[in-house]
Amino acid sequence: MAPGGAASLPRRPTTARGRSLGDVQEWFTTDAPAALAPYVGRICGYRVAGLAPGVHVGMPSLALTLVVALGPPIVVSTPGNRPRAYDAMVAGLHERPAAIHHDGAQHGIQIDLTPAGARALLGCPASELVSDAVDLSELLDPTDRFVAEQTEDLPTWTERVDHVLAALARRLDATREARPEVAHAWQQVTRSHGRLPVGEVAASVGWSTRHLGEQFRAEYGLGVKTAARVARFSRSANLVREGRTPLADVAAGCGYADQAHLAREWRALAGASPSRWLRDDELAVVHDDDRMLLRADAMTSTEDGDV
Repeated sequence: MAPGGAASLPRRPTTARGRSLGDVQEWFTTDAPAALAPYVGRICGYRVAGLAPGVHVGMPSLALTLVVALGPPIVVSTPGNRPRAYDAMVAGLHERPAAIHHDGAQHGIQIDLTPAGARALLGCPASELVSDAVDLSELLDPTDRFVAEQTEDLPTWTERVDHVLAALARRLDATREARPEVAHAWQQVTRSHGRLPVGEVAASVGWSTRHLGEQFRAEYGLGVKTAARVARFSRSANLVREGRTPLADVAAGCGYADQAHLAREWRALAGASPSRWLRDDELAVVHDDDRMLLRADAMTSTEDGDV
């Protein structure tokens, strides 16, 4: 186990960026410390207000999503489940959209975890969290079960993020790993953005497609084909957010037969076409990717102590 405490986390470059368009009030991003880098992806702090109440779509992706609310709880419903409020939660891998219900304001920290992070930091394979949201307090050490309340009281984004990362670091056990063949298969799927045939993935680890499918699903909760589908969709979602590539080119570049095929996949995985998603979900570019900053008309730097 890694030693605990925020003081044990090495300092790292951070950036704090803001936007003065009336919706995004604060936006903070940083990198994970080296010890957590294999398990943690994007980290961001955000405070958004002044939007119309509505539902933000939690898009399928190849990362688990950890959210710590700084203020009112985050209200989430996963497919087939009623909305539930969380002070801090982890959402597993999923192939259907989740719903984040909001009143026009959101304030919190979001950390993307790799499937390896589920084992190393949360003590369970990603399959145990698939298509569901779980209270983070159920997965942390007893001393960290009030991490949301403790984090909310800290004055700067750096201190808040460090506090959450320290709680995860106290759970770190790098010996909790997936079978190497399964981990390699996951890398093959993700690095090819879902375009590598399942047979080739299986051949790369010396397994039959059936055996790979069984082991893969046991670890990640998704089949190989489903993970590939989500990988293609996730890549298309990044391009759609950027707004620089025509949808026909997005479809071709992500392995879809045509734009109509892309639209069908979006309706299945996101619940809406790309254009409708961008139009109706005001939080779409806020929660899901910091490429939203490219869309701002004006950018201003914010001091780390701003709240």
